[in-house]
Amino acid sequence: MKHKLLHFLFRYGAIFVVIGVFVYFSLRLEHFLTASNIGDIMASISIVTFVALGVTFSLIVDGFDLSVGSTVSLTTVVTASMMVWYEMPMIVVIGVPLLIGALVGLLNALFIIKFRVPDLLATLAVMYIIAGIHKTYTKGYSINDHMLFPDGTKAPGVITTSFQTIGQGEFYIGSLSVPIPVLFMVLAIVAAHLLLRYTRFGRQMYMTGGNREAARLSGIRVNRIRTLAYVISGICAAIGGILFTSRVGTGEIDAGAPLLMEAVAAVFVGFSVFGAGKPNVFGTFIGALLIGVLVNGLTMMNLQYYTHDIIKGTVLVLALSITFYVVNRGRSSSS
Repeated sequence: MKHKLLHFLFRYGAIFVVIGVFVYFSLRLEHFLTASNIGDIMASISIVTFVALGVTFSLIVDGFDLSVGSTVSLTTVVTASMMVWYEMPMIVVIGVPLLIGALVGLLNALFIIKFRVPDLLATLAVMYIIAGIHKTYTKGYSINDHMLFPDGTKAPGVITTSFQTIGQGEFYIGSLSVPIPVLFMVLAIVAAHLLLRYTRFGRQMYMTGGNREAARLSGIRVNRIRTLAYVISGICAAIGGILFTSRVGTGEIDAGAPLLMEAVAAVFVGFSVFGAGKPNVFGTFIGALLIGVLVNGLTMMNLQYYTHDIIKGTVLVLALSITFYVVNRGRSSSS
């Protein structure tokens, strides 16, 4: 009976928790279950979802990318500076951060694959490097419209309205309005799911993560697959940085710091969705949704912001405990 209960919780626990939390806040908070608030929740989790998708890709190849939060911070300030400092066209404003994200992924892959540094240590080092670079680049200041420089001069540009539409605008389907970031998120989830489920590259990623040596003997270019996984992770984090800048309208330093924990929590909660037992795109979205609903509801209850980390950490511990207990129990039984 205990074994069946654990497997039930493993398969459906995350879904029931999301439903339970949603119902609780709906009954407790008058304005929680409104179209505007639901739209705000979905728009806010779009950023976390993109970052979490990057972590998902790194975990699929049996790695782990801790640098995604710092990558979000760097691309956030670079995106803002392209407009406020240099008044660059939109293609440069979006293209440069995406290139930076890809380069961060390549840097991770260089340390991990070429120099054989363990994933956690390599991406931890890159996390600190990127954090230092983005603060050095801005000299510790957030980037705002017509900001004042230390020498007293004023920045010439602003974060344009057309750019802010990416993070704040809405797309209308008949009478239904959908925030543009949510539309991007849905497209990314569908594309990632199709890539991992129905393409040769996706199958090779799972084979590489499942047994690297067996994958290599099967003719899979394992190092290339792992490199691409980290590049995708960096690009996903860069997209998160672009969306963050567009949504808040400033280039905030350390913007990505809290996103790392939320992304990791979302990915590991997703392990247990429908008993997947491995990183998967749909599970990652469910995990991000749970984190987003929790943060929104706790904020509306006027709880102090530092208590949010306690609750998010508790959710992560519970998800990890159930997930790895059931997975390890299954492996012991099969062996």
